[in-house]
Amino acid sequence: MTYALIDPPLAEPLTLAEVKAHLRLDGGDEDALLLSLVKTAREFLEGETGLCLIAQGWRFYLDRWPKDGVIRILKSPVQAIQSVTVYDADGAAVDVSLEDHLLDAAGRPARLWLRDAPSPGRAVNGIEIDFSAGYGEAGTDVPDTLKRAMLIHIGHMFAFRGVISDDQQPAGVPDGYERLIAPFRIRRL
Repeated sequence: MTYALIDPPLAEPLTLAEVKAHLRLDGGDEDALLLSLVKTAREFLEGETGLCLIAQGWRFYLDRWPKDGVIRILKSPVQAIQSVTVYDADGAAVDVSLEDHLLDAAGRPARLWLRDAPSPGRAVNGIEIDFSAGYGEAGTDVPDTLKRAMLIHIGHMFAFRGVISDDQQPAGVPDGYERLIAPFRIRRL
């Protein structure tokens, strides 16, 4: 199972003004750096938690249907399933009807069930599920705790900007970061 980002977020959870206020910066000399740190902090947080902070479109590839018939989608919160496509042995795409599907988007992981889904003919990536995930279109839709975690992470990266190059960020996470994101992690047994 593989995930591919199809439609990246159109905004970031934090504005430049919010970041500059947190860091107590007035000038515009560091604006480009700060914007890149916001993106880095968001991507790192999303990777650590499996969350999508701002609305974005994803494609989920499967080789075969799960034995229990329930597809678990690890990106969350899932907003909607756009399409399900199955490829036959000749490589032709067959659209699966979403008329009788069930989606538990509130669960983590989200669960999708389809009635009478056809078997894929391709051995690898024979099933594609397109879905949208995220808290919403704007930073105001993102939980404040996650925005706070991003702010302290950005502050940490900004403080070490001369020591660690931009392409090697994030070099680490500050104290308190793990405690802030802990309730949003998926726990595995």
